[in-house]
Amino acid sequence: MGIDVGGTFTDLVAFDDRNGELTRIKVPSTPRNPEEGVVDALARLLRDAKPGDIALLSHSSTVATNALLGQINLELPRTVLLTTEGFRDVIEIGRQNRAEVYNLFVKRPRPLVARHDRIGVRERMDPFGDVVAKLDSASLAAALDAIAAADARAVAVSYLHAYANDAHERATGEAIRKRFPDVPVSLSSEVDPEYREYERTSTTVVNAMLGPLVRAYLERLWARARGLGIVAPFYVMQSNGGMAALEVVAEKPATTIESGPASGVIGAAFLGRELGIENVLSFDMGGTTAKAGTIVGGEPQIANEFEAAGKSHSGRAVKGSGYPVRFPFVDLAEVSAGGGTIAFVDAGGALRVGPLSAGADPGPAAYGNGLQPTVTDANIVLGRLNPRALLGGAMKIDAARSRAALEALLPELPELDLDRLAAGIVRLVDTEMAKILRIVTVERGHDPRLFALMAFGGGGPLHACALAEELSVPEVIVPVDPGLFSAFGLLAADVRATSVRSLVALAEGVPPATVEAAFEELESRGRRDLSRQRVEKRAISFVRELDVRYLGQSFELTIGVSEPYDAAAGRAAMQRFHERHERTYGYASPDEPVEIVAVRSTAIGAVRKPALPRAARRATAAPADGALLETRDAYVDGGRRSTPVFARAALRAGNEIAGPALVEQYDSCTLIAPGWHARIDDYGNIRMRRV
Repeated sequence: MGIDVGGTFTDLVAFDDRNGELTRIKVPSTPRNPEEGVVDALARLLRDAKPGDIALLSHSSTVATNALLGQINLELPRTVLLTTEGFRDVIEIGRQNRAEVYNLFVKRPRPLVARHDRIGVRERMDPFGDVVAKLDSASLAAALDAIAAADARAVAVSYLHAYANDAHERATGEAIRKRFPDVPVSLSSEVDPEYREYERTSTTVVNAMLGPLVRAYLERLWARARGLGIVAPFYVMQSNGGMAALEVVAEKPATTIESGPASGVIGAAFLGRELGIENVLSFDMGGTTAKAGTIVGGEPQIANEFEAAGKSHSGRAVKGSGYPVRFPFVDLAEVSAGGGTIAFVDAGGALRVGPLSAGADPGPAAYGNGLQPTVTDANIVLGRLNPRALLGGAMKIDAARSRAALEALLPELPELDLDRLAAGIVRLVDTEMAKILRIVTVERGHDPRLFALMAFGGGGPLHACALAEELSVPEVIVPVDPGLFSAFGLLAADVRATSVRSLVALAEGVPPATVEAAFEELESRGRRDLSRQRVEKRAISFVRELDVRYLGQSFELTIGVSEPYDAAAGRAAMQRFHERHERTYGYASPDEPVEIVAVRSTAIGAVRKPALPRAARRATAAPADGALLETRDAYVDGGRRSTPVFARAALRAGNEIAGPALVEQYDSCTLIAPGWHARIDDYGNIRMRRV
């Protein structure tokens, strides 16, 4: 089973590998105690299943992200950082990036570790791993006393050039663990063994601080699951789109910061491959945010660094606004635009949408607790969402509250009536979401006209046609269970373990045998990592990559390489680098010397994927009479229209529907816009194209 905790709902999808059936459960999230929503979903599943039936439990969580954002009940623990003497201010000095270039009073992110908790230790390595100054035992003893005095709950160790020689860090780690066996320790040489002191130190500190919180959350959740009788292996989604066993995640909790968003992209890649579509735009609109990712050639695009708890502007991460974390993650653009996003009139009299959200509590006005107008309320007023109930009737809707919430804005917008106000809210949120789709396509060097848009999340299918038109995307695909699709993605994820090693050298000067030896060392480590996670040896494969740049550059591109790494493989890799550089930055310099910066290896443990059940077929294109639920007065294409509403459960493969039309189901609603034509494919997906 897969369980995804979102900002508004917690989703569970269970795949029965005996008969191919999928069980779907959706419950409200409990942000302050996220495990409660998970346990609620599990308890509902166990009404019809036995605990012993559960063979594997996969989970994606936002606990790490929420902790860095300062959520109540997730206060970051006091952490001590040990550094080489004279370098304790590295994490405060940073890179001098200004999040707001023209703001003279801009404030940098507050250092996660206070200066008095940053302790210098006398020791020194040079960039080649040679000892400049031995680890001083008296200095280390004083640092241990400082840890005790601070009553630290976590310790991070980041010594200068430890990526080249980790002997001093290992000795320090052993001393800390011996004296403080219950305090988790993060060593930079284990967490992020790459050069660049600031990023390595920041990653190590973030990992150390998240350790106690993530470990406590997972232990509470696992204890509650055991209390229900569940004893199956427990895996957690990582930011790189791969699963890891609970005990591995507890050691490197920073790998889960982008856990939740990653699962949807993995699901989109899996479904795209099953449908024979290699280039897919993943679009996930939930209750609080919308996220976009890119799948090229069947593979999700991966980046190797991001800033946790940073700000974004129009979906773009603002450099210098967060805490650098150097772990692979699924490359996503995200914006505060979801069903619960609040609409308001600003001081200048303009209608605005977001970034504040009503979240799960109190939620949109229509849910009965909130008072502020949201995107969901606008869609209800427009007749695009069911004005009576959602979730198959389980969640009652108060359409009158939606109307009242929007009407409260009208006195400040006298030029608008209620319909135009609601349509304006939807148009504004569509504009924001179109920006993130441009970021992951046009700004990454991809042509959106060569992709299919896979829309999911509770709100994705309702807005997909408008976004596809905005970017000239030719096809929209709505999966069978769009509102539960991120949880489904957990069932399609493999186990992954990424290892990296710094190797700063000119490509022409380093012997291929040296690079091959580095790959073999990392692959040996990857096999050990996956073996302890119960992955069979025959299921393990590897992806080899190099971080490469032109000599003198301060940024790298990650390039795939073939096996074994010999002179021919090296030449092919450099050619791919030149081509990739030109595609990304608009130019290449084949005559310039090229530098290898790091060697990467990703160990992949393949897991059995759910088989997509084929939908029942219908001899005629027209849906059966029972599929038409009602005809609703809905605002589409600039005016009210009599719009047919179909029950998705009653549609069959081969059915065709011309827009405008609405397709309702348990977890979402799809709008087939005017000028669009929908067809149900052999797997039950809705495939929409512009006529």
